Amino acid sequence: MDLNDTASDTPSDTPSLCLDLDRLDHNLHRMQARADALGVALRPHVKTHKCAQIALQQRALGAQRITVSTLKEAEFFFAQGFHDILYAVAIAPQKLPRALALQQSGCRLTLLVDGVAGALAVAAFCAAQGQALDVMLEVDTDGHRAGLAPEGEDLLLAAAALVPHARLAGVMTHAGGSYNLHDPVALAAAAEQERAGCVRAAQRLREAGHTCLAVSVGSTPTALSAVSLAGVTELRAGVYSFFDLVMLGTGVCSRDELALSVRSTVIGHQAERQRVLIDAGWMAMSRDRGTQSQAQDWGYGALRDPLTGRWLDDLQFASANQEHGVLQAAPGVDVLQAFPVGMVLEILPNHACATAAQFADYTLLQRGVPTGDRWPRLNGW
Repeated sequence: MDLNDTASDTPSDTPSLCLDLDRLDHNLHRMQARADALGVALRPHVKTHKCAQIALQQRALGAQRITVSTLKEAEFFFAQGFHDILYAVAIAPQKLPRALALQQSGCRLTLLVDGVAGALAVAAFCAAQGQALDVMLEVDTDGHRAGLAPEGEDLLLAAAALVPHARLAGVMTHAGGSYNLHDPVALAAAAEQERAGCVRAAQRLREAGHTCLAVSVGSTPTALSAVSLAGVTELRAGVYSFFDLVMLGTGVCSRDELALSVRSTVIGHQAERQRVLIDAGWMAMSRDRGTQSQAQDWGYGALRDPLTGRWLDDLQFASANQEHGVLQAAPGVDVLQAFPVGMVLEILPNHACATAAQFADYTLLQRGVPTGDRWPRLNGW
């Protein structure tokens, strides 16, 4: 993939994925300053942007390590000069040869297992190959998804299963449950629960005689809400680069920090039903309805006028088909006059990661105006 893949003219086709460079820069500085203030290394999760240009900006600000969600990402970013990479999804056994190949190429790749069975599979592979892989144990600190209980016996059993054939690199956790919160006090409590649980897991491993150097925590809401990260070595966060409507609903960002949007064109109306049709459906926005459980449900995204920056609160992205978006206008709005065919609208996504994954590149904006350039992004596994 050519890092200089740019276009001389901004494409007129919609839908297009737009990235506001000024807001991106602000967001990257904000999180790096946060990690610096907390005294930990920042290991950005690049699964949100999957873009070399953005990762290079993060590194220039001080983030020397990255987190990935696919081995394809690991291979791509290693080729771009990133050597310290955490693959933060429990490794499937059939992917171990691919992971070993990366390590043998010079990548400092750390894998993840979330239980005894996974640890045994990695150890057996390492024994058969005569090569040790670095492995972190995933710790469950909030019951959100996966991992080992900090006080559970399986934590010690998983560590014992790894040695001597694989290397225990440390422990990591992800407070995904924080995405369901919106109160600053509750978010700070979630951040402390995340920190304390992961630090406790590391302490138990050390008391059992294991080396446990890395203590890795993070989610964007807890990263921006933690009071202390004592005992933690690194902070992971991803969606902070763009933020999105879910993050807005948690209260950890403002409207002015939303860096990602989709531009779409009005293609028709159902005037008698106060509806506007656009050319961005769920193939552009994704099916993610993450704000549905929050105080403000934005449907398939919030609407904004790209020329003025005004949020169109009298218009809701009510439903979506594959290539059609259906916008519901408030009573009394003359949709034919207010939103004529050919008008371009801007949509702020519920979940930046899911929406960005629908596109091959970013159309770049500076002060809200297209620059004429695009940055490619990686997709697939």
